[in-house]
Amino acid sequence: QVQLVESGGGLVQPGGSLRLSCAASGRISRTYTMGWFHQAPGKELEFVGAITWNGDSVYADSAKGRFTISRDGARNTVLLQMNSLTPEDTAVYYCAADRALQLSRMAGDYDEWGQGTQVTVSS
Repeated sequence: QVQLVESGGGLVQPGGSLRLSCAASGRISRTYTMGWFHQAPGKELEFVGAITWNGDSVYADSAKGRFTISRDGARNTVLLQMNSLTPEDTAVYYCAADRALQLSRMAGDYDEWGQGTQVTVSS
């Protein structure tokens, strides 16, 4: 069993920043690719970004230049630093883990999921 627990969500004003954290525990390998997705009310789940075990990363166009993913292998933690937030970033953010050695944007490729953390960007 693998457990992923997100934290760090909350309410932030437009232009502000938040840092989300995903703590992984259980039978998770350091080689897993870790991804972030979000789902806004009434919309489908969307890819935000992902990072491989050796630090290769990919981002959605909407996240490029504003969001940064990093991981602490020793602590099995993945961070999503979000800057210059806009109301369009309001969503539930999910952490996910992919056993395959790939860097995928597809939610279906991820094997394990957290429960999500709410991010609200509003003045």
